[in-house]
Amino acid sequence: MPLGKKLVAEFLGTAILVFFACGVATLMFGFGFDGGILAVGVIATALAFGLVLLGLIYTIGSISGCHVNPAVTLGALISGRMPAGEALGYFVAQFAGGIAGAVLLWQTFTGSPMYSRSKTGLGADGYGKLSPTHLGMGHAFLIEVIMTAVFVFVILAVTSKVGNAVTAGVAIGLTLTFVHLIGIPLTGTSVNPARALGPALIVGGEALKQVWLFILAPLVGGALAAAAHLGLYGRNVLPADLAPEGQA
Repeated sequence: MPLGKKLVAEFLGTAILVFFACGVATLMFGFGFDGGILAVGVIATALAFGLVLLGLIYTIGSISGCHVNPAVTLGALISGRMPAGEALGYFVAQFAGGIAGAVLLWQTFTGSPMYSRSKTGLGADGYGKLSPTHLGMGHAFLIEVIMTAVFVFVILAVTSKVGNAVTAGVAIGLTLTFVHLIGIPLTGTSVNPARALGPALIVGGEALKQVWLFILAPLVGGALAAAAHLGLYGRNVLPADLAPEGQA
């Protein structure tokens, strides 16, 4: 598959993920469609992220592998599934897609008189006062590393030849869902630097000041996942033929 098509797929996939999943998060927690019941918003948002990713995997997975996440691309790079030059292109496409999706979502919401960028937000992540549980910076970093490491490790495992290519997308989508179930009350759940950067750029203020954590921690988690995968499976376990490397 030509690199240009891969990069377009990664750009569009990341934009779609941010638009729909962060859109649900904003409706739940920003507009208050969770009815004031935190569990409702958490479940709805977790399902949104998991289901959008699931659909994307079976749509663009055969083109780019459907990383739509720099942490996944870093894991694929370290585990030897893609060259550095291609990974760099993926990073650019994903961050650009995350920003584009956030801008489109923001412009959509500005059509509502109920929307306020400062009060309603755009599904940005946060720690301290911006965390639903007021989780501190150090603990927020730790949970983001753990969640991303688990997520990327599952991806690397189920998309290798020891996994099942047919059901890999389901496993990945469900993993992202359960990661969000615990992560949303703690940090909002990044596990994806591109998903974190787009909304933070639009919201600005404290969310933008804190976004470094939600970029760095997932990258650390992705690197640890790759190291763990190499340690357990070895570099000779290549991606499955029908499930391109690093789906998600």
